[in-house]
Amino acid sequence: MPWQSVPLEESLPTCQRGDTFPVGEVKMLEKQTSPPDYLTEAELITLMEKHGIGTDASIPVHINNICQRNYVTVESGRRLKPTNLGIVLVHGYYKIDAELVLPTIRSAVEKQLNLIAQGKADYRQVLGHTLDVFKRKFHYFVDSIAGMDELMEVSFSPLAATGKPLSRCGKCHRFMKYIQAKPSRLHCSHCDETYTLPQNGTIKLYKELRCPLDDFELVLWSSGSRGKSYPLCPYCYNHPPFRDMKKGMGCNECTHPSCQHSLSMLGIGQCVECESGVLVLDPTSGPKWKVACNKCSVVAHCFENAHRVRVSADTCSVCEAALLDVDFNKAKSPLPGDETQHMGCVFCDPVFQELVELKHAASCHPMHRGGPGRRQGRGRGRARRPPGKPNPRRPKDKMSALAAYFV
Repeated sequence: MPWQSVPLEESLPTCQRGDTFPVGEVKMLEKQTSPPDYLTEAELITLMEKHGIGTDASIPVHINNICQRNYVTVESGRRLKPTNLGIVLVHGYYKIDAELVLPTIRSAVEKQLNLIAQGKADYRQVLGHTLDVFKRKFHYFVDSIAGMDELMEVSFSPLAATGKPLSRCGKCHRFMKYIQAKPSRLHCSHCDETYTLPQNGTIKLYKELRCPLDDFELVLWSSGSRGKSYPLCPYCYNHPPFRDMKKGMGCNECTHPSCQHSLSMLGIGQCVECESGVLVLDPTSGPKWKVACNKCSVVAHCFENAHRVRVSADTCSVCEAALLDVDFNKAKSPLPGDETQHMGCVFCDPVFQELVELKHAASCHPMHRGGPGRRQGRGRGRARRPPGKPNPRRPKDKMSALAAYFV
């Protein structure tokens, strides 16, 4: 901490053994450590030379540019104080591609230029390689520009102030603000983190339940009463916790082996229409229960007015889909003999086949609404799996599931 050192003019005189000095004052001060002061122009030039950035001719131009572009302001003592714009740009670049902020890549280019000057490198090869590197970085940055937009909007618009507290952050356990303006997102002002959310739907808190991986409170995304809904963890949605997951996946695609909201616990069987999707029970849809594909728009309405529907650990002996355990309303039970409970396969059980109505989800966003034929039902008893379409086998127990992820 050189900025805390004793100045030269306040240093002690030369002392010899045996010298005595009168005590002028004794006091106790309570202080806290403070960050270093802003860099002066001379200190910035020293650091640029240390990291091999720029030349004697280009360094003053660089400092002049960042002042003219309002990235920094010159304070008293020729100290350069970053502006809000400069701070947001640095954080945005660092979030998307850290090498655009760190001195490593600029230093590497300067070294290549020195090799050209010394005749140790070919000019055209260095030029072609450098242009290719920055071209790739440019395209990657353009594809990820949404991250920069989110930081800009939170810092330079009243969105952060108008957002309403919704769910708790798993890091600081303070409420994050839900910003409804597109792109909708959650922002934690304490951690200065922004989390992207699914678009074209409504977001609300999901029973104050927390993700077992990061302690973030779950939120529920819904596209309307005729559409799909699923819970998601804001952190896992932006930072996939498992290798087989991608950014933008909710709990209905999470492969956590034991979480009660994950695909492993609520998945039933392969979608009847698409190749990669899995039909997942929507635990929030009761009493008008729904089973929806986690990839396409297929939604199966089933077991209306049932008290409880849960996915069993047992599987069907014919198609290997997970069995459903349904507790029906006694007054409206479709079971014979006034029975209220039944366990079976939604694809193969003749009782359940008559209670399943397959539809396509209707999004609440006008862009995604199809014609009348797209939202109409496709008839009862049509949820049977097409022949020749195998059902992905679910692990029979938690230990088998864990082995599948860690081996």
